[in-house]
Amino acid sequence: MGHSSPTATRSRTLARPAVLLVSLLASAIAVLSLVLASPAHAQTTPSPTPSGSPGAVDVATQFTIGGIIQSEGEPVEGVEISVEGSGFSEVGTTGADGRWSVAVPGPGTYTAELNVESLPDGVAPRDPDNVTREVTVGTTNTVNVLFPTGEGTVATGSIWDTLFSRFIYGLNFGLLLALAAIGISLIFGTTGVNNFAHGEMLTFGAIIFYVFTSLGWNLLLAVLLTVALSAALGWTQDAVLFKPLRKRGVGLVQVLIVTIGLSIVLRYLYLYFFDGGTRNIDTGITDNVTIGPVTITLTSLISMGVSVVMLAAVAYFLTRTRIGKATRAVSDNASLAAASGINVDRVIRIVWVLAGALTGLSGVLYGLYRGVTWDMGFAILLLLFAAVTLGGLGSAFGALVGSLIIGIITEMSTIVIPPDLRYAVALIVLIGVLLFRPQGVLGRKERIG
Repeated sequence: MGHSSPTATRSRTLARPAVLLVSLLASAIAVLSLVLASPAHAQTTPSPTPSGSPGAVDVATQFTIGGIIQSEGEPVEGVEISVEGSGFSEVGTTGADGRWSVAVPGPGTYTAELNVESLPDGVAPRDPDNVTREVTVGTTNTVNVLFPTGEGTVATGSIWDTLFSRFIYGLNFGLLLALAAIGISLIFGTTGVNNFAHGEMLTFGAIIFYVFTSLGWNLLLAVLLTVALSAALGWTQDAVLFKPLRKRGVGLVQVLIVTIGLSIVLRYLYLYFFDGGTRNIDTGITDNVTIGPVTITLTSLISMGVSVVMLAAVAYFLTRTRIGKATRAVSDNASLAAASGINVDRVIRIVWVLAGALTGLSGVLYGLYRGVTWDMGFAILLLLFAAVTLGGLGSAFGALVGSLIIGIITEMSTIVIPPDLRYAVALIVLIGVLLFRPQGVLGRKERIG
């Protein structure tokens, strides 16, 4: 009498982290909605250009892709942006106010590309590697695409200069992929779970960082708080969903379906509050750095440096600390690790926190690299899984190697193929490698049966 039943105790235990997860997401969404609703951050929708066919499409149902081109805060006139997709092709040109708009035939995926040669003398892209954007139309009628430009010149050179430039851009892309891919690898190694909601963890980091910078916060403080919130999201996911599922002995297929459902829920929450446009993160850093034939933004160089430092820290953690060694032991054989006195649940919880922090930081860097969209994590999720599989399932160092291979190949392939096909090339390379080395680059052969 006066004692609660085990079932009630268990329910309260599960309710506490559930409330924490809901509170965390609700707080982030509330701040996001306030920022996006404020006049200071409202986006102006470009006026669609006439389609040329009188009465062809009613304005109320018109789908458009547009944006504004500015240099040092001043509009740039006469710049051309080509929009292609689903058999459609049209070129938009900026007017005196710097705005451009292209009316597209309907919902679908399109590629918007800045025609660098149309930029006036003395103006160049801030990030020469960021002149092509993939745009999805349908969730909203109008999608805005931004191409940051500033003072500079458009570089031209030999094929070797182009190869070296693409290699550097690919290295940058591969390093930021590695941060998220290592998170996937650590989770899979310790739990056997392929987390299909991992892309949404990356998107979470990018959106939260965008919100903080929109509020005018210090960049370092914004990064630290974003990483902390991303780590909290990882902790809460394990506490609310995955630890209870482990305790109940739920199979990996059922857990996989749960991660897919979580991915869909989070992704469309982002869409509801963030809409379908692309937003650039304003860091206030607009300088370009020239290294031989390569022109790269100072932001990208800082991003590469941060990635290298964090990857070195993860390597030290896994090889030199007690918790890191315990993580590797759990990844090798969880049952044997538990028999040796290692608290497996505690290690898994730490892995989720670390994976959340690394993936959130990857989202920050990817947002600086490509801009922030509601589905940015989902768009590169297959690349992340390809990097993990290519390097060797469950191997953190393999994920790093696989990410660098994927990043470099995707960027260098654009020399000979259209940019919107580069991700397909990476997946083809993955298939080719696995045909000859199924365990991946750094994976180990295992006997089955």
